[in-house]
Amino acid sequence: MPRVSEDHLTARREQILAAARTCFLRNGLHNTSMQDLIREAGLSVGAVYRYFKSKNDIISAISETVAGGLAAQLDEIAADPDLSLTAALDRVMDVIDEQVRPDGNFPLALQVWSEATLDPAIGEIVRERYVGMRAPFVTIAERAIARGELRAGGDAQAVSAVLFGMIPGYALQRQLVGFPDRTTYLAGLRALLDG
Repeated sequence: MPRVSEDHLTARREQILAAARTCFLRNGLHNTSMQDLIREAGLSVGAVYRYFKSKNDIISAISETVAGGLAAQLDEIAADPDLSLTAALDRVMDVIDEQVRPDGNFPLALQVWSEATLDPAIGEIVRERYVGMRAPFVTIAERAIARGELRAGGDAQAVSAVLFGMIPGYALQRQLVGFPDRTTYLAGLRALLDG
């Protein structure tokens, strides 16, 4: 029997993940069954289970892909030593705006967060992903403290927790009520930081 190429295996896995994303956005995470995912993917039961043993495995794979991409973008921002604190946050807002768009991943993230409060396995997935995404904010905070943009002697870990917390806050407001716009949000951040 001929061996299946790595490209074919990758394409099948991505086909399943795309079908899952479609189902989750249409029906909700909680209301989507493995049968729904299998039907949407247009594959056999065996083909889907070859890649993923459960819906939680699929959620983990989607979360890893999305969070991994976000973490890479945030790491890139944190690695730029020439960015001031507000310039770094402005670039972070670019990343968030991409996710809040109608074709972005934020609506799915909301569902995953909701399920994380009910399902310990999904809760662990979320914890793992978000700890990694918060790390670049420590670097941003340390640099801002060193430059005098934030109070000398400030706790970079504490500052990073607050900066990171502002990002989902912005995304939630954009998703749920449609505002504030980016300019307004950044103006508010600057007012807090300068005050």
